Amino acid sequence: MSKLRFENTRFDPDLTPFHGLAKDMAQTFGYTADLSLDKALAQLVRLRVSQLNRCAYCTILHAKTARDMGIDSAKIDNLGSYWEGNLCSDVEKAALAYCDALTSNDPHTLPQAHASLSKHFDANAIAELAAVVINMNVWTRLKLAQGAVPIQGS
Repeated sequence: MSKLRFENTRFDPDLTPFHGLAKDMAQTFGYTADLSLDKALAQLVRLRVSQLNRCAYCTILHAKTARDMGIDSAKIDNLGSYWEGNLCSDVEKAALAYCDALTSNDPHTLPQAHASLSKHFDANAIAELAAVVINMNVWTRLKLAQGAVPIQGS
């Protein structure tokens, strides 16, 4: 992984002030932010958004960060089918299902996912979780648009 780097193949994100706005959001809700939400859960949600949006940059970054945080590799590797088995807790499954529904913008599953989430989290935690998902959706789309692709090399 140390020889992996990323190259922007489409545009420089610093050509507009948007990149700076996204960086401000990341300071508040990104993986280095100080949140009241459980850090491991927030990281799993970030990784899940990365997977759903098929962003190589974000998937690689957030899988590595999850491992560095000590999240079990089996849980990370199984995140694409988190609902199967018992590698994720009921709380994690509720948060990940909410993440899936919000990211896919499915009006049929979002109300049910929110109701399930409400069994485990208060309104403030749900708002923070929503902000983490929204922030990640901004970043995955930004990285996809700029063409941040992984490249092997020194």
